[in-house]
Amino acid sequence: MNIDKFKPAIVYTIFIASTPEKVWQALTSAEFSRKYFFGNAVEVDLKVGGAYIVRTPDGALHISGEVIECDPPRRLAVTFNVNWPGLIEKLGPTLVTYEIEQSGDAVKLTLLQSHDRPISDDILSGGRQGWPAILSSLKSLLETGNPLVVQMAPPQRMLDALKAMGIATP
Repeated sequence: MNIDKFKPAIVYTIFIASTPEKVWQALTSAEFSRKYFFGNAVEVDLKVGGAYIVRTPDGALHISGEVIECDPPRRLAVTFNVNWPGLIEKLGPTLVTYEIEQSGDAVKLTLLQSHDRPISDDILSGGRQGWPAILSSLKSLLETGNPLVVQMAPPQRMLDALKAMGIATP
């Protein structure tokens, strides 16, 4: 995959009182991710070309992708494809990149959600709602030992836009 064509559509940066190694573990461990990712488990084969999978709390496949870059504990880039029929065909792949940098006594974590074509604000509203909740829960878990409890559901404007494009959603 040529990632040079991908442009960031969503960028979030947070600072976490932690170490790069612990942030990396949180992003790549199924056991740890279940705690902050609202029961979803990240399974990743940490090598370029390795599988990237997110399973729902009941074990169903929710997101599938491939590792594009893997530089522990500094950078992880993966394709991040929600498994809704027709989504990738009509919207193309999504590239999610995590950049982890030491910043004094904290870690600067930057998430970039990138696409190889323009995506409407209605479609992007899902990531713009979801990523802050996920990253805030990750920060809370690493700093306090307790994740946040956030009610998550896709925004209606995103679901309506997908439906208008003929993309079925659960």
